[in-house]
Amino acid sequence: MHRFTGSDRALALLILALAGCGFLILVGPVIVVLVTSFTSSRALQFPPPGFTLQWYRELFDPARSAQIHIAAGNSLMVAVLTAVVATSLATAAALAITRSRAGWARVAEGGFMAPLVLPGIAFGLASLMFFSWLRQPPSLALLVAGHAMIAAPFALRTVGASAAGLDPALLESSAALGAGPWRTFRRVTLPLILPGVAAGAFLAFVSSLDNVPVSLFLASAQTDMLPIRMWGMMETALDVRVAAASGVLVAVAFVLLLAMDRAVGLARRMSG
Repeated sequence: MHRFTGSDRALALLILALAGCGFLILVGPVIVVLVTSFTSSRALQFPPPGFTLQWYRELFDPARSAQIHIAAGNSLMVAVLTAVVATSLATAAALAITRSRAGWARVAEGGFMAPLVLPGIAFGLASLMFFSWLRQPPSLALLVAGHAMIAAPFALRTVGASAAGLDPALLESSAALGAGPWRTFRRVTLPLILPGVAAGAFLAFVSSLDNVPVSLFLASAQTDMLPIRMWGMMETALDVRVAAASGVLVAVAFVLLLAMDRAVGLARRMSG
């Protein structure tokens, strides 16, 4: 039996303390926002002097929060379109990369993952300059394209993990039975990688929903996005409805995360 020495206990306590600090840093801000969203004060204040549902009532009141509702609708529409585009691109890329042993496959994979290592502001500015060079003014289509470039690496991670686990014998059997490439994809490949595709679509949706830098540079004047609207409300009046909107987003993301993990094993897809 192994005996724990004083240094072993000290190391265990240090690891536990670091884990606790990491958990606090990750979860603490979320708890602060959720608690603040119920404050009875007319200003963002923590700890709150009292608790009320007033700010949630105002947030869901069309008369008081019409602009927030419009911005939320735009963000949801862009997030859904982004999830479709990014997941489609990631699925095609994942299948091509996993089936090829050539050097270009690794280069292509690195290119797909590149947006993750670039600062958001730098990527947003670069996207604006690139599309301006193409003489394309800010629009909904460019906004979806920019969000898709940011979201595609997340989808590629999960779809790639599913595609890497495909048994080549199944595809060969389908071809031997006379099925063409498209029929094999619909009947064999897609059902097998569908959990990874669904997980990738979820991650793409979430990454688009709260994206600020790309939206800031590529959104047109007529396309009000929820993160930008919340940013503006914080700059002008420290509106408590921002905390309430954040609380709704946290709750929706948490419910979707639980549903996706239960349906397709999101944690396993992320770990590969």
